[in-house]
Amino acid sequence: MPGNDLPFAQIARLLDVPEAALRTLVAQRRPDGGDATLVALTVEEAARRLGIGRTKLYEYVSAGEIASVKIGTLRRIPAEAVNDFLTRRLGASDFGTAA
Repeated sequence: MPGNDLPFAQIARLLDVPEAALRTLVAQRRPDGGDATLVALTVEEAARRLGIGRTKLYEYVSAGEIASVKIGTLRRIPAEAVNDFLTRRLGASDFGTAA
């Protein structure tokens, strides 16, 4: 795996598992959340960070509850808008009540 400094061969020997199996397991467990340094997220990336569906996020965008920007034909969610949205939701009275 390029850019990975894990000593797979040594770890596999210590765990007594085939190195290929260890590499496969690590590849499957890697989060596909993308680049955490992005300042503008796709709707799909922002929805994944929030743990909600794309359609629900579009509802929040349409209602003005989460900021977004159009760049050409693309819709992007500023990364800080995700945090701002969560902060506002934490302050909402319905968030803290048990279901």
